[in-house]
This record gives sequence, C-alpha cells and structure tokens, in this order.
Amino acid sequence: MNENRRYILKALASSSILSGLAACSYQKDAVELLASKSSNDWQQAQNIRDAILVPTFPDATFNVKDYGAINNGIFDCTLAINNAIKACNKAGGGKVVVPAGTYKTAAIHLLSNVNLHIEAQATLSFSTQPKDYLPEVFTRWEGVELMGYSPLIYAYQQENIAITGKGTLEGNANDQTWWPWKGPKNDAHWDVIEGIDQKPARTKLLADAEANVAVADRHYSEGSFLRPPFVQPYECKQVLIEDITIKNSPFWLLNPVLCDHVTVKGVSFLSHGPNSDGCDPESCDHVLIEDCTFDTGDDCIAIKSGRNADGRRIATPAKNIVIANCNMRDGHGGVVIGSEISGGVNNVFVEKCTMSSPDLDRAIRIKTNSVRGGIIEHIRIRDIKVGIVKNAIVVNYFYEEGDAGDFDPIVRDIKIQNLHCDKVLDKAFYLQGFSRDPILDFHIENSQFNQVANPAIIKHVNGFTVSKVSVNGQWVNATDLLAQS
Repeated sequence: MNENRRYILKALASSSILSGLAACSYQKDAVELLASKSSNDWQQAQNIRDAILVPTFPDATFNVKDYGAINNGIFDCTLAINNAIKACNKAGGGKVVVPAGTYKTAAIHLLSNVNLHIEAQATLSFSTQPKDYLPEVFTRWEGVELMGYSPLIYAYQQENIAITGKGTLEGNANDQTWWPWKGPKNDAHWDVIEGIDQKPARTKLLADAEANVAVADRHYSEGSFLRPPFVQPYECKQVLIEDITIKNSPFWLLNPVLCDHVTVKGVSFLSHGPNSDGCDPESCDHVLIEDCTFDTGDDCIAIKSGRNADGRRIATPAKNIVIANCNMRDGHGGVVIGSEISGGVNNVFVEKCTMSSPDLDRAIRIKTNSVRGGIIEHIRIRDIKVGIVKNAIVVNYFYEEGDAGDFDPIVRDIKIQNLHCDKVLDKAFYLQGFSRDPILDFHIENSQFNQVANPAIIKHVNGFTVSKVSVNGQWVNATDLLAQS
C-alpha cells in the first residue's frame, strides 16, 4: 500500500471523517469521555462500577427436577432444563434451580428475567455430540458473525439474566471430541484426527466477511469444525455470571458480545484446550470482572471488538471495563486487549490482580496489526503482583498477519503503575509499533522487574516515559531502555 493512502486513512480515522472505519463510529464519544474525565483516573473506574446495573429477580423458584430432570449423569436433561427456563420466563422471572447431582445436557438457551442457579455439588455436564447444538444460531466466532453451532449456554437479545451458584459447568471437551477440531499443531495435547481441521472453514469465513457476504448466508455448523464457545450472551442487557466454575470448554469459555452492563464475579475459569480464553468481553459497554480465577490454555482475559471487515462494519468498541482482584495462572496472557480489535477499545481499568506461572506467557498484552486496526486508548493498570512470567508488558503491531493491511492501529494513552514482577523469563518490555505509526504516550511508574533474562525491545514509541522503575535492581530511564533495544 502506498504511504499517501496510509496517511489519508490514518488521518480520517483520527478525525472521524470516514464513518466506515471502526474508529470513526465512536470517536466523538471517546473524545467527549476524555474531555469530561475526572483528574483522578480511578474515580472513573468507581463511576463505572456504580453505573453497572446488576440483575435482580422475583422471589420465585423453578426446580429442574420438577420438569423431569434426573441427576444421574446419564439421563438427557436438556428438555427439562429449557422447559424450566421457559416456565420461569413466562411467570415473570425468578430462579431456575439445579440441585446437587450431575445433569447431562446439551444446548441451554437463557431467557429474560431468569437466574440459572447451579447449587454447590451440582454439575451441568454438556454433551460433546455436535448435533446436540443444532439448529444453527446467530453468533460470533473469532470476532466474525455467522450462523453456527449454538454455544453451550446461549442468550440472544435477552435482558436481566444470570448464571449463579457454587456449582460447575463441565464442557467435557477434554474427552478429545471438540479439541481435535483445532487441527494439527506441533505442541498439541489433543488428538489429531485425519480429515478434521477448522482451517479451511475459518479461511472461508474470513473471506466471506471481507466480501460482505450476508450473515444469514454464512452457514458454518456441520462439516466446518468451528467449535462453539461455552457461554455466550449476545446483544443482552444486565448480565450476571457469579461464583460458578467453568471447565473444559470447546472454545472460549465466557464471551459476552455486544452486551451492556455485564458483571462477572467470583468465577473460576479452568480449561487448557486450544483457544481456551477465559473471559472475552467483545464490543461490550460497562463490564466488571472481579474476584475471578483463571487457569487457561489461551488468554485469561481478552478484551475484543470484532475482526477486520466485520469489526469495522459493526463498529462497536469495547469500553468502560473494570478488572479487579483476579488471579491468573497459566495462559497466553493475563490481561489482554486484542486480537479481534477492529472496533476499538477505550476506558479500561485493571487493578489489584495477581499473576504467576512459568506457563503464563505475558502479564499485560495488546495485540493488533494493520489488518485489524482499531483505536485502543485510555488504559489504566495499577497494583499488579506477578510471580513468574515469560514477558511482562507486550504491545505488538505485528500479531498474526503482520503489517499486511490498510488499517494502521492507534494505541495511545496507556499508564501502568505499581507492577511488580519477581521473575521475568524473557523480557520486561516488548513494545513495537510501526515507524509511520508509533505507539503514543506510554507511561510506566513505580514498578520493579526482577530476574529479567533478556534486554527490552522498544521500537517506535513516542511519548514513552518511565518513573521510579527498576530492572534487575537497577533504576532505569526511558533513554536507557530505548538505547538497548
């Protein structure tokens, strides 16, 4: 692509002139937000918390056993559970109770004003037969809209919904039914099955999106091998996911899409399959993720907003997100923004989290490229304690497709405070923008990085500052770090 066109596209995205770019659709809102913000960033985080509407429910109970469910782990309880949900919704709402025991089920579809409450010692054990997740539903897969398998628990355009309780959602994907659909991989811990591979369908789906094929004509269920997410509320309002354990997911564990007012509290995310992201709020507004535990095969938390042409078409950022008091173990990243990021991200606050594992690849990560694009701005991170991690802070403009597109990302206004790492197996900082399009205004304060194995890489970052930052016991400044890169 010639440099003049790159410059024009970037200028249009920054000035909100070109409505077709994802950045432009929300630029006015973002500018107004930044202009009106308090001088205390963390007051904004409190304001977001205070503004989130948490679901409430009538004091009515619907026990799934009363609708025919049997807790022996063998009987198919799908109809009974969904009938209880329908009855609860029809009566004006309340709590659908799953008492102790194991309940075999397939797709569950939540309805407005229903709290699906899974009691302690209760397990919803999900079928691994793909046919049990038909007919197709309108969903998103890796940031692209399509007609595909139903998520294991799905809600579409519902309001005031919840999944609560001390029980377990067991996806059973570790039985080698779903995970082999990922296809061959050198370090895979799942079976490789001849003729089963998501890659051809994935490639075709991305091409459909680029060609603006109508979503209703994008059929990707049987024979496509695109695994469904575990829990996906889609275009819902007032969503609560609290206290449950989610295990062994086919794909992403919790993926709210285009939802407003989402609370995720006290949830354990435990899955080591391919693409086992923990919690992926995608194009959502007003989200709280708090007191959760993550031990995953991919990113622990990944904030997203749609992929490439589809993300720019929908043009809805992820914004007003607070993450607090979470614990991250294994994963590709602790708190991640991207990679499906074409709609942009703004106003994210992360605090008081702990992270540690030799199999945690990165603590804080932003991943994008010139195919994804998007504006990522006003990110605040503080009071993070990291034990062992491979890389501490990573911003990469060359993720996956690399520099192969026409939509330069904009990453700006990032501040990290009080981040302490005991042992960094590789780099404390890996920040790499484009020479024509640098990362802007990146600040690190009051942070320590110990037992760091390798020098930093910091390239094409304008407005990079460090204050009271030490690496391997030595105070460093921005000039020193830039010089060693």
